[in-house]
Amino acid sequence: MEKELSILLAKLQGIAQTGKKYGKDIFDQERYEELSNVTKQLMGTLIPSLSDKELTILVDKDEGYATPKVDIRAVVFNQEGKLLLVKEKSDDCWSLPGGWADIGYSPKEIAEKETMEEAGISVRAKRLIAVLDMSKHDFPPSLTYVYKFFIRCVANNEELKTGIETNDAGYFSLQEIYLLPLSEQRNIIDNFEMIFTDYQNEKNIMICD
Repeated sequence: MEKELSILLAKLQGIAQTGKKYGKDIFDQERYEELSNVTKQLMGTLIPSLSDKELTILVDKDEGYATPKVDIRAVVFNQEGKLLLVKEKSDDCWSLPGGWADIGYSPKEIAEKETMEEAGISVRAKRLIAVLDMSKHDFPPSLTYVYKFFIRCVANNEELKTGIETNDAGYFSLQEIYLLPLSEQRNIIDNFEMIFTDYQNEKNIMICD
């Protein structure tokens, strides 16, 4: 139920944001502003841990036509067939290197940049493995509507080094990943099963929701 509510709130926020940008009538503008304020109150009720600043970022900072955010994750295997993961300082859990897409960078460039920043290694992005709609998979509830890109990369070197947002990095087999505490807003075990299947089969078939 909590996940369904978070998706509905994200939709309400999208309607309010788009309406404030394109609504022509002054009375419609007032209604869209009211809808935005009510959405913010509901978000705060659903997730009491959200600060006023975080709510403002979620509801007020974006503008124009509302679209999903893009989260890009780099998929890097070593020569032993183990997958690169980094340990996030924010929750002390493990994830694929990656983050939000930045303006001015292509998806491949983001995957390469984030891997360097979080794991200290240079990689070359090769191909897109999958584009997943976060709401259609077993991720925790999120007030942001997100598309996740998984991009296969090849490491130019394997000497790892942590970054500003990470406190550890390493290569793991799927069996080892089953035992790790995962940063589930970033990746869930289904993602890793998909990634290892792709690595073992090398079918070059992109998965897209």
